[in-house]
Amino acid sequence: MPAFVTNGPDIPEELLQAHEDGRVVFFCGAGISTPAGLPLFKELVDEIYVQLGTTKKPVEDKAYEKEQYDATLDQLERRYPGQRLAVRSTLATILKPKWRRKGATTTHQALLQLATDRKGTVRIVTTNFDRIFQRVIARKKLDIPSLAAPLLPIPKPSRWHGVVHLHGLLPDRLDDTALNRLVLSSGDFGLAYLVERWAARFVSELFRYYIVCFVGYGINDPVLRYMMDALAADELLGEAKPEAYAFASFRDGEEEETLTEWEAKGVTPLLY
Repeated sequence: MPAFVTNGPDIPEELLQAHEDGRVVFFCGAGISTPAGLPLFKELVDEIYVQLGTTKKPVEDKAYEKEQYDATLDQLERRYPGQRLAVRSTLATILKPKWRRKGATTTHQALLQLATDRKGTVRIVTTNFDRIFQRVIARKKLDIPSLAAPLLPIPKPSRWHGVVHLHGLLPDRLDDTALNRLVLSSGDFGLAYLVERWAARFVSELFRYYIVCFVGYGINDPVLRYMMDALAADELLGEAKPEAYAFASFRDGEEEETLTEWEAKGVTPLLY
């Protein structure tokens, strides 16, 4: 495993063995793109308001204070002139990586290496909209396809290879259809995981065949909330309990609290 893993938390033997057997899929969040100057969800919401030149209405501010950033954007999209497309058009500017920053793509390169099995097959899932993986793949001339929602593969070992953008991928050029497909607001999350359930079905199948390791997510990330709630619903219907790990940072004196919070979500944290 690359240095960012082996020099970090202690890795359980069963996870190391699963990785050796090609049974680990890395599920990547916004935290892996911060070295390239891209924001986490809270900062993304802040920047959207700046780009639109507006301030939060009371109902939006209430959701924001509760760290319900997806709900904040849902309310914003409902009342802002131009609605969904006006809000989403700001993403092309906000999610433009700063390529010259030191280490801007280091984590992505390491994850592509880490996710490659003995047969050269790469399996990564990300909920990020940015195109950093595509940049690394192109520059290194790797034969790794990009798959973006709603055109998702069947996540069985023999049926997929590539980087899956579960919540959509920013188009090279502004495209209304692609922007509308992005899973950004609470309404989008609700459709993807609870109503239409296409994202929930993909995740459920993924957990059926692989051990999932989350990288770049925070404990209160709405992605984790919707995903683990959907998996818990599947478990009540008789599905096996998913096996999941997450790289998780903690502050001094808060190790036990952080451990308990992650385990309450059904995720085993790899603390560092």
